[in-house]
Amino acid sequence: MLRSPLVLSLLLIPAAANAQLCAGQSAAIAADGRAFGHLPYGDAAPSELVATPSDFGVRQTCVVRRDMLPDLLRLLAAAKSDPAVMGELRGLSCQRSIAQQRSVFCRESGTSAAERAISVAPPGYSEHSTGYVVDFAIRPANGCRDAEACMAATPAARWLRANATRFGFEQSFPGGNKQNVKWEPWHWRWVGATADAPGAAKARFVFARARRLYPADPAILPPAPPPVVAPAVPAAPVPALPSEKGKRRKR
Repeated sequence: MLRSPLVLSLLLIPAAANAQLCAGQSAAIAADGRAFGHLPYGDAAPSELVATPSDFGVRQTCVVRRDMLPDLLRLLAAAKSDPAVMGELRGLSCQRSIAQQRSVFCRESGTSAAERAISVAPPGYSEHSTGYVVDFAIRPANGCRDAEACMAATPAARWLRANATRFGFEQSFPGGNKQNVKWEPWHWRWVGATADAPGAAKARFVFARARRLYPADPAILPPAPPPVVAPAVPAAPVPALPSEKGKRRKR
């Protein structure tokens, strides 16, 4: 049976892919792989995960990538010794597997998946699954109506904003981000303070698209290029004065 060119062209259009999120809910996957604006991330290998100190996690043990732990410990020590923090930094959430993320995302059944995705990444699309992220437990003042702004104004959050990049951490979702994700002043991902720091290359590869498309703020910036020095211009030669011996004396 012959088919018209129009029918053949329609058959060649790929069907839109969908990600199964919760029971009866799915999300259309964009051509670039995003779901509700979130980029896809896989689970960290269990062999690459280690536990943080037992007193760091709130209500549960925080697990992170082995490469990230030394910088996290240095950050915590610096914060603990700085009176400006007015307390200790603790972790509310660290590595979350895709299965755990599904439980978090799907427990609020009264709202649509698109609405929940503004503040909670769909399973398979959360930076937490990589093991490179910490949600710090920053408590705003009681009765605060704007949780994000109040958290950002706390001494601990201000200290993180001023110092976290020294230890390789950057804020993934600043206010007004182009990813259309809720501002999260508590959410910090590790990419290493420098590109040659142990493990930094792998972390930067994982977040390469996110860092290029949706810059963090504050962010780990590449080192400034060396200043361009203009080549020295040789001075023009000075003509020699005539010799006194060659002059004839007048009498």
